[in-house]
Amino acid sequence: MSDQMHPLAPHHLPFFIPGPDGSDTLMVVMGLFLVGTILWVGTLYWKLHSLPERMAHRTHKLQFEIVAVLGLISLFTHMHIFWIAGLLLAMIDLPDFGSPLRSIAGSVERIADATPGAPDAKPEPEPDLDEPPVAHAGAKPAAKEEVRSHA
Repeated sequence: MSDQMHPLAPHHLPFFIPGPDGSDTLMVVMGLFLVGTILWVGTLYWKLHSLPERMAHRTHKLQFEIVAVLGLISLFTHMHIFWIAGLLLAMIDLPDFGSPLRSIAGSVERIADATPGAPDAKPEPEPDLDEPPVAHAGAKPAAKEEVRSHA
C-alpha cells in the first residue's frame, strides 16, 4: 500500500466523510444532538403531563388530589382521557360548600353557648330563700339585707 492518493480522488474531502484514522465527526455530533433532543423532549413531555396538577396546585383548588390521581392514572395506563378529565377539572372552580356550613355551625354553637364535644354543664343549684347565704373562706361578708329601724 502506498500513502499516495488515487489520481481520481478529490484533494479535499467533505467533513462528513470519515478520515483514514476512523474518527467520524458527524456521527459524534449527531449522537450528542440525539441525546440532547431526547432529554429536551422528555422534559417537555413531563412538564406537559403535569400541567393539570400544577394548575390545580397553584390556584389552591379543592379537587387538587383528584386531579393528581387522574394524572397518575393517565401516565401509567396511557389513556389520555384521564389527562383531559384532570385538565378540565383543574380549570373548573367547584363551589365551596364546606366553609359556609362550618361558619353556620360555629354561629349556632355560639348562640347555644355550647362547644363541640364538651359535656353538658351542670346547672347551678338555686339558692334557698329561707336560709341565709353562706360565706366562703376569703370572701367578703355579704351586706345585711335586714332593714334597720331608726327608733
